[in-house]
Amino acid sequence: MDSKYEAVGKENQPRNLSNLKVKEIKLCTEKSSKTNGSHTSSNDSDQHNINETFAENLQETRKLLPVYAVRNRLIEEVKRNNTMILIGETGSGKTTQLPQLIHEHSLEGFKAIAITQPRRVAAITLAMRVAAEMNTEIGSIVGYCVRFEDVTSPKTKLKYLTDGMLLREAVADPLLKRYSFIILDEAHERTVNTDVLFGIVKLAQKERSEKKILPLKVIIMSATMDVDSFRKYFDECPVVYLEGRTHPVTIYHTKMKQDDYQYAAVCTIFQLHVSTPANHDFLVFLSGQEEIETIMNNINQVAKESQGPPIKVCPLYAGLPAMKQLQVWKKTPAGMRKIVLATNIAEASVTIPHIKVVIDTGVVKERTWCTSTGAERLRVRACSQAAAWQRAGRAGRTAHGAAYRLYTAHDFAARHAYNTPEIVRCPLAATILLLIATGLDPVTFPLIDPPPEDSIHASLLLLKELGAIDNEADPKLTVLGKKMTAFPIDPKYSKILLCASEYNCLEEALSLVAILSSENVFYVPIQKREEALKVKQKFVSPLGDHITLLNVYKAYCKAPLKKQWCKENYLNHKNLSYAHEIRHQLLSVCQRLNMTVTSCGTALDQLLKCLLSGLFTNCAWARSGGGTAFVGGGKYVTASGAAASIHPASVLFAVRPPHPALLYTELLHTRRSYLVTVSAIQPQWLLQVAPDYARRCRGNR
Repeated sequence: MDSKYEAVGKENQPRNLSNLKVKEIKLCTEKSSKTNGSHTSSNDSDQHNINETFAENLQETRKLLPVYAVRNRLIEEVKRNNTMILIGETGSGKTTQLPQLIHEHSLEGFKAIAITQPRRVAAITLAMRVAAEMNTEIGSIVGYCVRFEDVTSPKTKLKYLTDGMLLREAVADPLLKRYSFIILDEAHERTVNTDVLFGIVKLAQKERSEKKILPLKVIIMSATMDVDSFRKYFDECPVVYLEGRTHPVTIYHTKMKQDDYQYAAVCTIFQLHVSTPANHDFLVFLSGQEEIETIMNNINQVAKESQGPPIKVCPLYAGLPAMKQLQVWKKTPAGMRKIVLATNIAEASVTIPHIKVVIDTGVVKERTWCTSTGAERLRVRACSQAAAWQRAGRAGRTAHGAAYRLYTAHDFAARHAYNTPEIVRCPLAATILLLIATGLDPVTFPLIDPPPEDSIHASLLLLKELGAIDNEADPKLTVLGKKMTAFPIDPKYSKILLCASEYNCLEEALSLVAILSSENVFYVPIQKREEALKVKQKFVSPLGDHITLLNVYKAYCKAPLKKQWCKENYLNHKNLSYAHEIRHQLLSVCQRLNMTVTSCGTALDQLLKCLLSGLFTNCAWARSGGGTAFVGGGKYVTASGAAASIHPASVLFAVRPPHPALLYTELLHTRRSYLVTVSAIQPQWLLQVAPDYARRCRGNR
């Protein structure tokens, strides 16, 4: 790798405004050259009583943020406009400070301020940070609401919540009357929920105006976004630019294209390691868990013979156990360098303290959905320019930083400016069900980027087959559909729970749906792979992965020392604990619906049939003759006619002979198509559980 980089100077990211037809409103500040060591949250940020000294330090920190210097002008713009777009650089303080400024001026009146976030971790950590700054207990004036966790009270005025939770509130209250301000943050991420929420809020604002109800003020915020599209969508609303960041960041690009970005990342780490002070921690962006673990091993090997200070490597990805994730935020001992290897979860959701150097490989793992096969394609691709700016901004949170991009300036210029909106590449059944429940037409609903027609049609067809709507042309919720909207989970899973009483297995169905709604519970480190797989055998069921997961959950519930038990059995305590919380919430919904909790005991066929009632579109049949078998599990064909094999992580992967029929949770395409989380079923079950669907899909086999 060429060791030299091209520097492009202290970076204030470009705003791509060449097509903007209106005069810009700029809120300019001077960059602070001070390094503020107290900028990070307290390690005990979940404590309820914040001491006065800490609160005073936080107040001093607030004054160093760019937003603080222009707070009066910003409030003037908020008062003047019912809708506005606020562009503020990463680290400017817009997310934590603007809601506080609105509250300090009592602009929200007797209502509340909602601040949305695409990710639950961001909603929780931001709420805790703001509560600490306001010297109040979390859940009082400041609270948060994420799926299966509501930490708010009647006193709550600043409510941080995920996009999905505000969408669910809109089902019961389409006008969102409990709020006078809605701040839509991280708008550039363009998740499905974010895009739908834009439309919900826009319609609520218009209807409240027409009905002479208290006006709803809307603020759309981002560090990087397609300003022209958003401004046009929100009726030519004004755009306010908050210039300046807490600390500047210098950007470097490689002079030559790097064919192996993983190798380039390791080389860059050690080139900088020997020339950078020990207290400068590194953040390296990679695409996924496998890459992170591979490079972590490489770093540890090279570090044994390398010069420079000792190294502490900390991985950060969604499926990592909580105790491992906490290492990222722990203070590094003096004279040691921390190197964080992270996925794009670190782009905007979390702020990692003391990061001075960002190394950006420029890649991201993205999912797309095929409407014809039902397969989700998982591929590594170049991240957008907007994502690259977000990543670079992580280096300027506590001091002057630097970002090293492992791709050329020409490559960067050729990339898409923004991420492809999730709504045009993902399944929409859950979203469409919420829209119908809110009384909106999913076909005519206003979106910035409308999804493909075949995606809408496929989702409506699925909802019809699940029994949630009466027809596809003019869909209305059925009695079953109304009950399905009470569950904050995928419609397929809510159908399973609603059918569980019929199969006398609600006890088991609740546990299984909860664990399927969480992240992966198995933790298989590369260094101890054989030992982890050996331990897993104690939970394995010959019926497949679903019953294996149920066995894991039952054993977890019985374990007295759960954290230690999870560690010994290579299981993710955080995800199992989360699944336990999910189950509790789902049980509460079932009780509200007067459902009786019964157990099928050892009659596990009943549980598998119940799973089939919601996942009937997820069946695959063994192919006999005419084709070359894949390694592991033989060759299968799905109801849509797609060929696939059992995923190597499945307990049925090496079973011979292959089962005649399988039920799977996910069809994933990487280099080939895989059936993920599978169970063996009897071919005739589909005809018993979903006869109309079974007859229609016979022709594809």
